[in-house]
Amino acid sequence: MALLARTPAKPQIETREIAPGASDVPGSIAKLAQLHAEAEETARLANLLGRTLYAAIALPVLAVLAIGFADGVSLTPQLVWCALVAAGSVAMLRVYTHTIGQSFQRPALKSFAETLSPMLLYAGFAWGAGAFLALPTSANPIAAMAFVAVPSIAIAALLREREAVFLFLAPTGLLASFASVLRPFADGALSAGLIVILCAAIAGGVVFAARRRASEFVRPAMLPSR
Repeated sequence: MALLARTPAKPQIETREIAPGASDVPGSIAKLAQLHAEAEETARLANLLGRTLYAAIALPVLAVLAIGFADGVSLTPQLVWCALVAAGSVAMLRVYTHTIGQSFQRPALKSFAETLSPMLLYAGFAWGAGAFLALPTSANPIAAMAFVAVPSIAIAALLREREAVFLFLAPTGLLASFASVLRPFADGALSAGLIVILCAAIAGGVVFAARRRASEFVRPAMLPSR
């Protein structure tokens, strides 16, 4: 009997037609995420620009209030301190008016933020100088802490930017703690220690608030670029 040769069946390979442009989907999503991040940064910087006006107004007002509560200090050093604080506020107002007149483009807003940083640092040193010029030597620890806490919390509440608060808080706390022991204030060592603790607490609160705001925003998941 003849043997019948059987030809093995060829495996069927299923082919799928790739839609045109399907390979560009991951790159498109990555580009969309990048555009979303840029839009978010632009909105954040625009908000910082708008809030800078209020911060520039608040500092001189708080300086006048601080002088009103300070007794036993001659008027001349207090006026010098007010001039230092006012100079920082005027500089902030000038960069604000210059930027607000432009279109809200990302490069202009980034340039504004970079210009604002040294101004906030100066404002912190100017305010901290008030511990030497505006506060009396009879200032107790509560008064010394309030001198640092009130403007720092005001800047944190108005600007809502971690870096901006740190730029103001660091020189303010540093000069106030030095003044507590160099002038010295009543219970100067205690005042200096409490000011350091206060600055650390404010900084921690600012970091916590920044992380909480960041966690409230959920970014869309990004597919791998390849």
